[in-house]
Amino acid sequence: MITLALSKGRILADTLPLLADAGIVPEEDPTVSRKLVFSTNRADLQLLVIRATDVPTFVAYGAADLGVAGKDVLLEHGSEDLYEPLDLGIARCRLMTAGRPGTMQEPTSRPLRVATKYTATTRDWFARAGRQVEIIKLYGSMELAPLVGLADLIVDLVDTGGTLRANGLEPFDTIEDISARLVVNKAAQKMKQQRIDELLQLFADSVRRAA
Repeated sequence: MITLALSKGRILADTLPLLADAGIVPEEDPTVSRKLVFSTNRADLQLLVIRATDVPTFVAYGAADLGVAGKDVLLEHGSEDLYEPLDLGIARCRLMTAGRPGTMQEPTSRPLRVATKYTATTRDWFARAGRQVEIIKLYGSMELAPLVGLADLIVDLVDTGGTLRANGLEPFDTIEDISARLVVNKAAQKMKQQRIDELLQLFADSVRRAA
């Protein structure tokens, strides 16, 4: 049995058409069902639908053989124990710094305060840029932080930028271009190589046709 872990939300919605194009159909619609484990029309393949941040952990520890996760999650939570063989080209956006217009030009004698849920990625990026920052971890309503003086900047995913503009903010620097990636457990790649390679080829063919 091959187990494929899928991220809930936008990535799941974008992954299902790729699966369908590859001839893989879950027994129930994962976007509406409350189940977490789904059989498919292939007797040798089941799906897990879990939180995006948990996908690398499930795959790294062998609870799933493969997974689909955003590059933002892989950057933040690490992917050293995983193979990352394929960019699926879905759920595209950018991980960016943003804030009130002119923030980066304002003189300050203290470290910049940056609100984000991507604390490790943010700390590493500013360190490489030679900027000293104070990281404030938030889980949501990121755009509010600069408006109420909690932070100077935010680091978050940006798609169209509409939410930033609606709150009087603008994007600054792109930290990483983000898309969903297929990741593979290293042990499973060796022990189940033939079946995993077959799935990788099916995904690659679907991505190519969707391009």
